[in-house]
Amino acid sequence: MTCAACQSFLQKTLAEQPGVLSATVNLLLNNATVSFAPETTNPAALVDAVNETGYEAKLPEADLTAFAEQKQTDEDAAAEYGVLRAKAIFAFGAGAFAMLASMPLMHGSAMAHAPSDPLLGWQMRVLDPFLESLFPWLYRIPVEALGFGLLALTAIVMLWSGRRFYVKAWSALRHRTSDMNTLIALGTGSAFLFSAAATLFPGYFHERGIALDVYYEAVIWILAMILTGNALEARAKQRTADALRTLVRLQPQTARVERAGVETEVPIGELRIGEVVVIRPGDRFPADGLILSGSTTADESMLTGESMPVEKTAGDGVIGGTMNQNGAVRYRVTGLGTDSVLAGIVRLLRDAQGSRAPIQNLADRISAVFVPVVVAIALSAALIWFVAVPENGLARAFAAAVSVLIIACPCAMGLAVPTAVMVATGRGAQYGLLFKGGEALQRLESVDTVVFDKTGTITAGKPMVTTVRAASGFDENELLRLAASVERDSEHALGAAVVREAMARGFTLEPAEAFVAVAGKGVTAAVENRQVRVGNAAYLRENSVAVAKELEDGSLLIAVDGIFAGAVEVADPVKASSREAVAELVKRGIRVMLLTGDNENTGQRVAAEAGIAEVVAGVLPEGKVMAIRELQQQKRVVLMVGDGVNDAPALAQADIGAAMASGSDVTLEAGDLTLMRNDARGVSQAIALSRATMRVIRQNLFWAFVYNVVSIPIAAGALYPLFGILLSPVVASAAMALSSVSVVTNSLRLRGVRLECR
Repeated sequence: MTCAACQSFLQKTLAEQPGVLSATVNLLLNNATVSFAPETTNPAALVDAVNETGYEAKLPEADLTAFAEQKQTDEDAAAEYGVLRAKAIFAFGAGAFAMLASMPLMHGSAMAHAPSDPLLGWQMRVLDPFLESLFPWLYRIPVEALGFGLLALTAIVMLWSGRRFYVKAWSALRHRTSDMNTLIALGTGSAFLFSAAATLFPGYFHERGIALDVYYEAVIWILAMILTGNALEARAKQRTADALRTLVRLQPQTARVERAGVETEVPIGELRIGEVVVIRPGDRFPADGLILSGSTTADESMLTGESMPVEKTAGDGVIGGTMNQNGAVRYRVTGLGTDSVLAGIVRLLRDAQGSRAPIQNLADRISAVFVPVVVAIALSAALIWFVAVPENGLARAFAAAVSVLIIACPCAMGLAVPTAVMVATGRGAQYGLLFKGGEALQRLESVDTVVFDKTGTITAGKPMVTTVRAASGFDENELLRLAASVERDSEHALGAAVVREAMARGFTLEPAEAFVAVAGKGVTAAVENRQVRVGNAAYLRENSVAVAKELEDGSLLIAVDGIFAGAVEVADPVKASSREAVAELVKRGIRVMLLTGDNENTGQRVAAEAGIAEVVAGVLPEGKVMAIRELQQQKRVVLMVGDGVNDAPALAQADIGAAMASGSDVTLEAGDLTLMRNDARGVSQAIALSRATMRVIRQNLFWAFVYNVVSIPIAAGALYPLFGILLSPVVASAAMALSSVSVVTNSLRLRGVRLECR
C-alpha cells in the first residue's frame, strides 16, 4: 500500500466479505487485523479477497515469534528503503542530465510562457545564459536529436525508477478504484505522451499552431522528487518503530545452562522450561524465571520504565531481557518464547501500533473520495485554461492539469493518525505504559475522573509490621518471636507480615504444634510447650482471654497461656510515589477518588496520607462497579486503576481501565492500559501522553487538509489572474513529497515529549 486511498479501499473490501465482523488495515505496518465468524469465512478466503483486488496478501507464519515477526518487518522495511533510495538517486542523476539537455529546447519561442512560472522563469533568465556560455556545443546539437535522446532517457526512468507507480495505477484501474499512484501515473504519463507526440510528430503541432513544448525533464524530476519523498518517508517510518526494535534486541541469543552438572552455552531456541540457568554480572536474563540461589540487582528500566535497580534474592522472579548488574545467580526458567513477559510486551506493542484511533475515520472518509475529486478538478482546470487563453492555451491547460494531479497528496492524510499512534505507543513503552491500542490512547485525553483501588495501587500491597506493643510482664521481642512461630503455618497476609518482621530482626522461629486456624478470627498453636493464640479481640475473648482496653484495637492480638500478652500493629503502607501521583493529577485538573473494600477508618487514613479528598469505602466488587456507573451517569469520563485481577469488573465498567502490573506477574490483558512500573504516577503520564498525541494528530490532519485545500487551487492557476504566477509540475512534485515527510516528522516529535508535570 502507498496511500490512504489504498488503505481505505482494502479496508472496505475486507469489511464487505461475508462473515467479517470488523476489519482494520494499517498503512504503516502494511497489515490487516480482521475479526470474523469462522462458520462463515476463513483466513484463506480473506487473503484471496485481497489478492483479487490486485494487492498481495499472505497470512503471517504460525511458528513465528513476536521477535521474529518484528525482525522480518525491519528487514523488509530496510530493503524497501534501499530500493527506493537507489531509484531516487538514478532518477535525480537522469533529471540533472535531462534538465541540461532540455535547455536548448527551451531556448526558442516554445517557452514564451515561461515567465509566468517562477521556476521556468528563473531557468530562462539565469540558468540558460550560463549554460550556453559553459556548454556552447550543447546548443549546436540538432533539436530533433536532443528530443529523441530525452524521450529514450525518460522512458528508461519511467520503466525502472517509476515502474511501481504505473503497475499499481493499472491494477487500481482494473478493479475500478484509484489511489495516489493513479494521480502520479496520470500526471507523468500524460506529460510523457504529450512530449513524445511533439517529438515524433512535430509537423502535426506546427500545422495547428500548438507550441512544441516537451516535459521530459519535468516527468523525470517529478518521479525523482516523489521517490525521494517516499524514501525519506520510509526512513522516517522506520524510526517510529524504534521502541519495538529496542525491545526485540533485549532478548539474548544464548543462555548458560546447567546440564548434567556441567555449564553449557546453548542457543536461546534450545532453552527449555524448568532448566537451571547461570547468570553472571553484566549478563541479560535469557528467559523469565525464579531465582534459586544468589542475590543481585536487576536493571528492569527497559521494560518497566523504573530507573532504580531492583534487588533480587532467592525466590524472587526475574524477567527475560532485563540486565543482571552485580551478582551471580542461578535461576529456574518459568517462561519462554510467546509465554514470556518480554514477548507479551512486544506483542501488545505491535498490536497497539497496528490499531486504529477513532479519529482516523475522518481521514478515511476524505481519502475515499479524494482521487476522483482531484481528477475532476484537474480536468476542470485544463478546460478553463483552454477556453480562457486561446493563444497557447493547450500547453498551459496541460501544465495546469498535470500540476494539479501531481501536487494532490492523499498520503499525508493517511499518515496523520497512524504515525502519531506508533510513535506515542513506543514512547509510552519507555515509561512502562502499555496501551491496548489507538482507541484507548485517544479516550485517555478526555478523562476527567481517576478512581484508584487501594491495595497494591495506592498502597504497596504488602502489609508491614509498624508497632509491637507488649502488655505488662511481657517482652516485645519475645512476643513477636512467639507470634511469628505460630503464624509461619498461616496463609493470612497479616500473619506473613509478622513472620517477615521476625525474620528481618534475626529471630529463630520454633516449630508450632497442634496448629488450628479459625477462619476470620485467628490461629492457635503450642510453641515451646506454651499455648499461643493470635487473632482479633473477639477470638481472644471467646477463649476467655481478658483483652487490655488500651491495646484491643491492634491488628493482631496475642495471648500466651490464656493471658493477654500484647498486640502487633500491621499496616499496608502508602507508596512514596502515590502522593506525588495524586498531586500531579489534581494539577492537571482531574478529580481523584479512592475506592476500597476496607472499612471507612482505613480508607480515610490511606486517602489522607495520599492526598485524596474523596473516599468510597466498604464496597465489594459489585459496589465498585456501581460507584463507577454513578460517576458516568454524571457525565464523567472515568479512568479506573486497579490490580487487573480482583478489580476486573470495575476496570471493564470504566471508560478506561488501567491495570497495575508487577514483575513477571504482569497482567497484560487486564485493562486498556497496563502500568508496568506499579507506580501510580504512570496514570498522569499516560494522560499527558494522550493529550500530546491528540494534539499532534490534529496538527497533522489540519496541515494535511490545509495543504491540499491551498495547493490544489494554486496548481490549477488560481494565482495567475492576480499575480501572473503558474506552478511548475516539478515544484508541485516537490511540494507533494514534502507534505508526507512533514507529517511523519511532526509525529516523530512525540519521541521526545516529557510526561512529568512541570
